[in-house]
Amino acid sequence: MSQSNLYIQSFEEWYNSLKTVAVNKGPANGTIAAGLVILKSLKESYDLNFESYIAKGGMQIKGLSGSSVAEILNDFGEYRPFAKEGGRTNRGGPGEIKSLLQKLSELNLEILPEKDKNKILTSFQVYLVDRVRDYHNRQKIKLVFDHKLSTWQIVASLLETAKSEGKAGSVAQYLVGAKLQLRYPEIKISNESASTADRPTNRQGDFFVGDTVFHVTVSPMQGVYNKCVENLSQGLKVYLLVPDSKLIGARQSAEEYCGKQISVESLESFVSQNIDEISIFQSEKLKSSFVNLIRIYNERVNAVEVDKSLLIELPSNLS
Repeated sequence: MSQSNLYIQSFEEWYNSLKTVAVNKGPANGTIAAGLVILKSLKESYDLNFESYIAKGGMQIKGLSGSSVAEILNDFGEYRPFAKEGGRTNRGGPGEIKSLLQKLSELNLEILPEKDKNKILTSFQVYLVDRVRDYHNRQKIKLVFDHKLSTWQIVASLLETAKSEGKAGSVAQYLVGAKLQLRYPEIKISNESASTADRPTNRQGDFFVGDTVFHVTVSPMQGVYNKCVENLSQGLKVYLLVPDSKLIGARQSAEEYCGKQISVESLESFVSQNIDEISIFQSEKLKSSFVNLIRIYNERVNAVEVDKSLLIELPSNLS
């Protein structure tokens, strides 16, 4: 085994020694967040003194915040929200960081040239970032189904949950695709990875049905209206689907760019009305319609996405 692998093995021993949080199926998010911050600090100044990292009061790690963790994760290409509190509610954090510093002291990295030492510390950060990705990929989006709520509100709540987890755009695209497939099972509805959707170089829109193109966006900007203008010039009918909160502004912009030639609808209404219609507006049939929608949604995500955190988990009152 190479020396670098031995270092990683030693770091992994520390990670595996951490207390497991049942909901995470691994260490607390705060501990991982603190580890990322400490490793960054060590690359700037290799100080293994535990007291150097403890804030006044002895319960928090210096420099640990949601924004500092997000900045580190962004440096490694991970942009999903993680440990928004920065681990401040994780009371076991300081003790676990103390054990990390003790483990590092056993490796004698201080004798290495700074470039080599920092390369090893970066590899430890990569290990933790990969665990963050594991965490995200285990966390499915929660659907809350309450028969007392309107279908519109259930869909709106699902989109709001996706927004809070930084997944709104992807979920909206797959939800519309699933809705179209559920409504028109005889038609092949395209299924592109959300990360490659609607690129101006190779796609005219997100979905085509008949001679109509559908654009799905949670943040309508000038580019999508330019696309709509181009679609109209090609003789296509156009739907622009946006969150209800963006509907008034999107309609005003659409009229400015496209006159009154395109349909601008809310994502919530576009999906929920179809579910109500398929259920023949009967409450007892609504559950099965939602189950079918989510089943198709998950099939579409599974077919093209590596990131399985985009899957939706059916609640117990639907499964």
